[in-house]
Amino acid sequence: MVPIEEKVDLVPLDETPLRSESPFGSSQPRKIQTFDTSSHISSFVDVPYTFSSKRLRSTALNSIYIVLIRAKINILLPFGPLAILLHYITGLHGWVFFFSLVGIIPLAERLGYGTEQLAFFTGPTVGGLLNATFGNATEMIISIYALKHGMIRVVQQSLLGSILSNMLLVLGCAFFSGGMVHSSKVQVFDKAAAVVNSGLLLMAVMGLTFPAVLHFTHTEIHFGKSELALSRFSSCVMLVAYASYLFFQLKSQQILYSPTPVDEEADNNEEESDEEEAPELTQWEAIGWLAVLTLWISVLSGYLVDAIQGASDSLNIPIAFISVILLPIVGNAAEHASAIMFAMKDKLDITLGVAIGSSTQISMFVIPFCVVVGWFMGEPMDLNFQLFETATLFITVLVVAFMLQEGTSNYFKGLMLIFCYLIVAASFFVHIDPATSKFLFLVCYTLIFSKLHFLTVLGPFDFLPVHMQLFSR
Repeated sequence: MVPIEEKVDLVPLDETPLRSESPFGSSQPRKIQTFDTSSHISSFVDVPYTFSSKRLRSTALNSIYIVLIRAKINILLPFGPLAILLHYITGLHGWVFFFSLVGIIPLAERLGYGTEQLAFFTGPTVGGLLNATFGNATEMIISIYALKHGMIRVVQQSLLGSILSNMLLVLGCAFFSGGMVHSSKVQVFDKAAAVVNSGLLLMAVMGLTFPAVLHFTHTEIHFGKSELALSRFSSCVMLVAYASYLFFQLKSQQILYSPTPVDEEADNNEEESDEEEAPELTQWEAIGWLAVLTLWISVLSGYLVDAIQGASDSLNIPIAFISVILLPIVGNAAEHASAIMFAMKDKLDITLGVAIGSSTQISMFVIPFCVVVGWFMGEPMDLNFQLFETATLFITVLVVAFMLQEGTSNYFKGLMLIFCYLIVAASFFVHIDPATSKFLFLVCYTLIFSKLHFLTVLGPFDFLPVHMQLFSR
């Protein structure tokens, strides 16, 4: 038998290096214990730290590269600082609005990415709550800034536009893309989750309908106060209903909402891909980036809200069209990209969770939350979205509910949803907000009344011909 000394080369104690230079300059040595195998006598030698600064620097650079550089959509990030420069240098509200709008798009997408990375460390329940808050954080931030400036109609119309955009444009593009990629088969999704989401959307429509009907039928006990009190009570009920829905979906009925595998091979491939998927950011890195992105979106949202009125005047675009169509497209950029991606991968359950789930979050969580925030801020934010907007939402929910009742998808359904969204966009382009029309009516009435009063001072006249002459002018 060969002795162990012949098989292993041992380093003598006197040849152990006492100090080695760090690549970052001088470093403080530390002592480690080494053993002489022949005499079993231990001694201490000095070995430097070469770990901390290099590891931290490489981790930080890698995190910055992943979040701010790698994604192609980050090419739009410079538009945000340019919007701030234009605001202070030129004061052109149209360009400030456009650059702010484009600059928020990559931030919204990166915010969704950070939420996905943090969900790796939280589990399904907390992950669902994170998606409920950060998934629509852009809309919430813009709404709170608009509420702070008293722009209640902008808040109502932008949140309504987010629901319409998710249900018609995002879901329509996802169905169309998935149907074109998988044209040889019928794509199938779970009907149980779709039915529950449709029920919640109908409940939200009911919450928005009654304050509007109460206002326009003039059946309030206290004019202006009963409508606001009903809106605040309904908002609290809707928040409780949404919290119950989260508990029902994530805790109580997890098995009911888990998709059933159709093919064993596809199920095995999906499990393998899930096992290979790993987080690219650590937990604290994801939390830090969420804080930074949310802060930057808050800054840009302030400039965006300040430029809305000026952009409407300079570009000759109605504020209703800006609020309902343009702002939601920016806020739903992350949902739009992820819904199309999952539909092309034949994962329609996730697509519905992104598109319809986001609409449910806005209608049952974000809108009531804004009513409660306005309550604390002293702003009369209510659920009276006016008859035109409420009717548009009701018809949209009915159309989408009929599209989802079969549990199947194809490119033609997606095309119909896209066409419906184009009709809605054209309708709001020619729509005058009731508040604006009332103001114009009061101005015209004042001018006409003053002109009639001036004519009566000149002398008696026949009232009807002059009245018709004034209106003809």
